[in-house]
Amino acid sequence: MTRHGYRKVEDLPETIPVFPLSGALLFPRWSLPLNIFEPRYLNMIDDAMSGSRLIGMIQPATQDKVHPKLAGVGCVGRLTSYSETEDGRYLISLTGICRFSVRSELDVRTPYRQVSADWSAFAEDLQEPDLSGLPDRERLASALRKYVATHSMEVDWDAVETAPIETLVHALAAGCPFAAMEKQALLEAETVSARCRALIALLDMDTSGDDSSTLQ
Repeated sequence: MTRHGYRKVEDLPETIPVFPLSGALLFPRWSLPLNIFEPRYLNMIDDAMSGSRLIGMIQPATQDKVHPKLAGVGCVGRLTSYSETEDGRYLISLTGICRFSVRSELDVRTPYRQVSADWSAFAEDLQEPDLSGLPDRERLASALRKYVATHSMEVDWDAVETAPIETLVHALAAGCPFAAMEKQALLEAETVSARCRALIALLDMDTSGDDSSTLQ
């Protein structure tokens, strides 16, 4: 299966608009809902809708509120859902296509930022994922039980047991309140298996030593 017609990285544009948003992760084959209200990003959505429909999600690498440095790697998504609210906001969903490295940020006139994207390291994102070497699902579930008990989180355990493993890994990586640097490491993991192992390590690392509160 190809991702919305993109068979190889050469099919992807060299220049993409980017949306820097801390803590928001987009993965290949993963859908990210967004509530857009800032004028510059409303403009970005308008332009994307009339063009390639591609937007790069990327984390800020600094705390600068005005013009933060960008992380080195993001993920581009295609606008696959769009609606407008009565108060002028856009409710959209991006479906992840392929990760990219930032070759350079461009000097542009648009109110939103744009980068020159290097796709070469992530060509396999456009192919079916390699799920070999994945840790046992129960190993992930066990780490998650301890983590949610520590953090007083609610989890749909039926989904944990039945969701496709890639969907589960991406849902947890995006949804758990990890630090920005930890989320970036999950995004940059080479394979789904590597991401799952990193996720388990983060869940274990942030768990208290008391197992008595583990959820059933």
